[in-house]
Amino acid sequence: MNNDPFRIPTDAEIATAECRLGIRFHDGYRCFLKSGSDVANATFEAAVVLPGSGHLDIFEIAETAWNVMGLPKDLLPFIEDNGDYFCISKSGEIIYWSHNGSTNEKWPNLAAWHK
Repeated sequence: MNNDPFRIPTDAEIATAECRLGIRFHDGYRCFLKSGSDVANATFEAAVVLPGSGHLDIFEIAETAWNVMGLPKDLLPFIEDNGDYFCISKSGEIIYWSHNGSTNEKWPNLAAWHK
């Protein structure tokens, strides 16, 4: 068993994360996780679904976003940056949520957001 939290998660580990969060991940996000959550050339670090990831723990990020910051629970925050979040919707749309609340910034999918 590999305990490295920054390795690519297995399908079973992704399913466990979905169950724990109570949300089914969009297929695009599953691919993102299985590609190593690569945000190369970005200033952001993506959340991690495996235990032991410290400040990148998706469960802690989601709990704070949903229960403290008021992020709707149908959005999954996959990047947290100083109280701001990049989230993926059930349809795969990427939405930027400011610590001040919702914004109009969005992208149709992860590929468009990454560019």
